[in-house]
Amino acid sequence: MGRVSGTTADARDPGLQPERTRLAWRRTTLAGTVAAVLAVRTSLNGGSTAVGAVAAALCLALWLGLLLVAHRRIRTLSATARPAPLSPRHAAVAALCTVALAVCAAALLF
Repeated sequence: MGRVSGTTADARDPGLQPERTRLAWRRTTLAGTVAAVLAVRTSLNGGSTAVGAVAAALCLALWLGLLLVAHRRIRTLSATARPAPLSPRHAAVAALCTVALAVCAAALLF
């Protein structure tokens, strides 16, 4: 049988999608935190050089940028049942911070 339009069955039921997205943002910030902490630890244990200190400071700055974007998105997802989509600007900042943080952390290892 077909669906009857105009009933509550036609309304979008987001289910647990906002919760899954919120958890994904939390996992991303946790991974960024681990990478930043390991980068700082590596720069301090390997003999403090100017390049290591700059790379560690850059990792921390990128981590803070990622944390700010993620926290803003988590608040948006929690605020309403139907959150607004992530803006392209915020998506670009989050992607840039994540990739740059991984590159900086990897550079400290080599």
